[in-house]
Amino acid sequence: MASKKQGRSFPSITHCDTSEKASYESIAADLDGTLLISRSSFPYFMLVAIEAGSLLRGLVLLLALPLIIISYLFVSEALGIQILIFISFAGLKVRDIELASRAVLPRFYAADVRAESFEVFDKCKRKVVVTANPTLMVEPFVKDFLGGDKVLGTEIEVNPKTKKATGFVKKPGVLVGKLKRAAIEKEFGDEVPDLGIGDRSSDHDFMALCKEGYMVPPSKSARPIPSDRLKNPIIFHDGRLVQRPDPLNALITYLWLPFAFVLCIMRVYINLPLPERIVPYTYAMLGIKLKIRGNRPPPPSPGTPGNLYVCNHRTALDPIIIAIALGRKVSCVSYSVSRLSRFLSPIPTIALSRDRVADAARITALLQKGDLVVCPEGTTCREPFLLRFSALFAEMSDRIVPVAMDCKQSMFYGTTVRGVKFWDPYFFFMNPRPTYEATFLDRLPEEMSCKAGKSAIEVANYVQKVLGDVLGFERTGLTRKDKYLLLGGNDGKVESMYNGKKGM
Repeated sequence: MASKKQGRSFPSITHCDTSEKASYESIAADLDGTLLISRSSFPYFMLVAIEAGSLLRGLVLLLALPLIIISYLFVSEALGIQILIFISFAGLKVRDIELASRAVLPRFYAADVRAESFEVFDKCKRKVVVTANPTLMVEPFVKDFLGGDKVLGTEIEVNPKTKKATGFVKKPGVLVGKLKRAAIEKEFGDEVPDLGIGDRSSDHDFMALCKEGYMVPPSKSARPIPSDRLKNPIIFHDGRLVQRPDPLNALITYLWLPFAFVLCIMRVYINLPLPERIVPYTYAMLGIKLKIRGNRPPPPSPGTPGNLYVCNHRTALDPIIIAIALGRKVSCVSYSVSRLSRFLSPIPTIALSRDRVADAARITALLQKGDLVVCPEGTTCREPFLLRFSALFAEMSDRIVPVAMDCKQSMFYGTTVRGVKFWDPYFFFMNPRPTYEATFLDRLPEEMSCKAGKSAIEVANYVQKVLGDVLGFERTGLTRKDKYLLLGGNDGKVESMYNGKKGM
């Protein structure tokens, strides 16, 4: 594909020399359709509208799509993007937009990075992305995962008193055409970029400044880069939507919502009063797939302490699924669980205090009464990674049974950092065909217990390794605090989250 602008020809990016001999100092690259496979930024604005705003705002954006397309194609590219920004951002706190951009968007961007473009981009020492999208929206991903040095994007207007986006943009306006060229000239001065890559005619202005320019043509065969090519792995992310909300997916999601709400209420409240041994059958009738593997230990005999079931943490339903798999009540302990959630839980749920001595005494007392489930990661992780295991459980019992948990969700995630945790199970059950898997492993041998001389940390690391091997998950040393600082800007304690929202 070749285009001409100001007397220059722009060949396809496949003609760019990416061999080891080639050396480029700097690059200016467009984002949508260039570094990303998708040429449309609509799904990413939809994510901001829903995750920083609400489902209602997302619906308004979806209904406005015909107007946006007409404006973009027949009036101007800048007007179409301005409408996207106005509907998605107007009235939202800048802090909420920032958190959504850091916690939600990177996972979707990461799955959309175009291989040919990234290989060229990554070879350069100084990497600048120039885009019509708001800087606030794309900067976290470009810098943290693509290794970009600078983002030149549209700057949104913020009310200084309320710290909320007005929905309009700062001068000179939406960064398209000649405004991209002006931004590059200001950033690079007399030393123009070695490379310029774009995907549409409005990119020709800034590409003409560069020593070499290449077009990235639309291609159905374009492939994304492997996730391990990113500068950082995607371990933590937030947001309710599983699939990228392109127009068709967004429409299907909104059409499904009324049915999903009725279905999740049935799935929760029909099963809530039933004995655990009956629930697998009602789950099957209601479209919930339950996979139980391994040998399930019998209940403890009178006068014998209960088993301590240690599982990785996928959703708040983990202990309930273990109880259903065992066919009997078990207790569980948890940090930062609300009183309402404890009240509605079908199994006894006891809150820990983060006081090591008090928590140890509470766990010991519970084990004397029967079986107990603990999730030593302290928080959920959606991706195939295991967080660091707290070692407290290893000191409490030598009857440790590891349980590997996993679940599959096709439409909504049943976990959240910034949202209301009470709704987590409901969102899980709003999926058309949710799947939960529990694999019971053999009880830890006596020689791997603290009573045999092993330290609590050694036992915790061993259990983490065993579960990681069964699940095929990668082990990390990350903690609950790391997750909440990244995704929510707090340490993950209920009081911190409440005070943070109150102060916003």
